[in-house]
Amino acid sequence: MATHYYCTFEGRKYCEHDFNMLFAPCCGKCKEFVIGRVIKAMNNNWHPACFLCQLCGTQLADTGFVKNRGRALCHPCHLKEKAASSGKHICYKCHGIIEDGHIKFKMETYHPYHFNCGSCGEELTSTARELRGELYCLPCHDKMGIPICSACHRPIEERIVTALGKQWHVEHFVCARCEKPFLGHRHYEKNGKAYCETHYNQLFGNMCYYCSKAIISEMMCTMNKTWCEEHFYCSICDTLLNTKSKFVEFDLKPACKRCFDKFPVEMKRRIKKNEQSKFGKTK
Repeated sequence: MATHYYCTFEGRKYCEHDFNMLFAPCCGKCKEFVIGRVIKAMNNNWHPACFLCQLCGTQLADTGFVKNRGRALCHPCHLKEKAASSGKHICYKCHGIIEDGHIKFKMETYHPYHFNCGSCGEELTSTARELRGELYCLPCHDKMGIPICSACHRPIEERIVTALGKQWHVEHFVCARCEKPFLGHRHYEKNGKAYCETHYNQLFGNMCYYCSKAIISEMMCTMNKTWCEEHFYCSICDTLLNTKSKFVEFDLKPACKRCFDKFPVEMKRRIKKNEQSKFGKTK
């Protein structure tokens, strides 16, 4: 014979189903009735196994939680969110906010005082350096003669680039304009910075009057302008000119002597007069 259970509430008896329908709370996550222990939080009811941190999924029933922007978070996640909003770091070991300097060790961030120098045993500061999986204070590290990359401030254990009076990882020595690594290619220095050939010429070099691009090979300088050697043409017949070619300035552009000789007499007279006033003689 089946055994039936009932619940008594305020002197009245209810079957289990009706009691749950009338009085049992509903879980805010799974929407099932909560029988037994009920977690009341965030204006809702929860099974203990359903009340989780909304970032990492840790159960919060026995560890406590913090309300953060309408979310229930465990204490470590709350600290991370708080630190992120203030631009600070969270210590990977103690989960506290790092107010002052920090150190990076095996891709994680820590308070420096959690570590001691692997050589002298002194408590570390934010100037500590990692080398071959160990942390050292700056004086001990420097005694080892390991160069430090000027870009990332970390030890250089393999190939090294020496430039601008500093030392760099190969991948960190980059053009100051496009930020592409030189990887052994030629670089150009200006005002304490390094540039690739293209951007050095664009910023500090001469621009061709014909193509409006930086001149990276031989160039022609005349008529207060600069030209790529291969772009210095007669503006009328397109004959390529060079340093030995005879030409005159016509409409701010070069015209070879052959084309000049075909000009009307009056035009040639005016061009010669203009040339003489500028340079003292006709080219």
